[in-house]
Amino acid sequence: MVGAIVRELELRCDYLTDKTTHTVYFGGGTPSLLSEAQLARILEAVHKIYKVHPDAEITLEANPDDLTLQKLKELKRSSVNRLSIGVQSFFDEDLLLMNRAHHAAMAEQCILDAAAAGFDNLTIDLIYGVPGLSHERWKRNLDKAFSLPVQHLSCYNLTVETKTALYNMVKEGKVADVNDEHSAQQFLMLMDLAEANGFEHYEISNFARPGFYSRHNTAYWQNKPFIGIGPSAHSYNGDTRQWNVSSNAAYIASISRGEVPATVENLTAENRYNEYIMTRLRTMWGVDADEIKTDHGESFLKDFILQIHPFIESGDVVRAGTIYTLSRSGKLIADRIASRLMVV
Repeated sequence: MVGAIVRELELRCDYLTDKTTHTVYFGGGTPSLLSEAQLARILEAVHKIYKVHPDAEITLEANPDDLTLQKLKELKRSSVNRLSIGVQSFFDEDLLLMNRAHHAAMAEQCILDAAAAGFDNLTIDLIYGVPGLSHERWKRNLDKAFSLPVQHLSCYNLTVETKTALYNMVKEGKVADVNDEHSAQQFLMLMDLAEANGFEHYEISNFARPGFYSRHNTAYWQNKPFIGIGPSAHSYNGDTRQWNVSSNAAYIASISRGEVPATVENLTAENRYNEYIMTRLRTMWGVDADEIKTDHGESFLKDFILQIHPFIESGDVVRAGTIYTLSRSGKLIADRIASRLMVV
């Protein structure tokens, strides 16, 4: 797999016209399973093809059970300077329900160990809306997160995916389904506590101390081109999107033949506009009417002004000059607002 990833980097060396990269992200799987030598091999290939900025953000996703002291020392010797740790919860009963391999004490300890190892840019994931997760326990989850040396927090409402153990338990009535009102209340709690603890709510699901926004994800939301390498990886160059085959075996076989196993989608004017609305509306930077007019055209702007008006009247969207952002109430219905603004 590592060999195929390196080879795909070589095959696609001309995909991005700008050879300077400001972020590298190892994720979408379990990259913490990579050995020190394997990680170094991939990063060496990246550096051969791209001019990696000296201050580049290089993130690696990891599960708490993978972050042993030895692993943290290895990662610190590499150029990885940001860790994304899949904590999910600081309570064992939640982790058991979500079928996580680690336990709560392990999650807390790995964060402390990472900080002690010298990592000063840590982000963790937490899940709310979990069946049986009381508001009091959710508050304790957040209090724990804010008490630890964590600079960034990503929080997501639980989604019950089909073909999972949790889905089967919900279907069989053994576990209650996700309650939208309960989840909304916990999201409101999240916003309040994050603000009280000095975390800025810069995207619907993301909160950070000043200066610690995820530069990698922010680039997505600001429509910057990117290349994705490996099975299921997505890429975007401004004109097209493409995604690799998900099968590991098919991916490796194709790359060994010198062929990138990708499906390519040519983006229409409607696609580009809809993606702009969907991504920017979720952020603190909001939608800019001037950008719509310049980048998408007068007809899209007219439709936007027409469709956004009821949400301004309801107080779910706030207008400041040419900028439109979601209010506190609007953040609860962000997807509904975005779907009304999109064109078909």
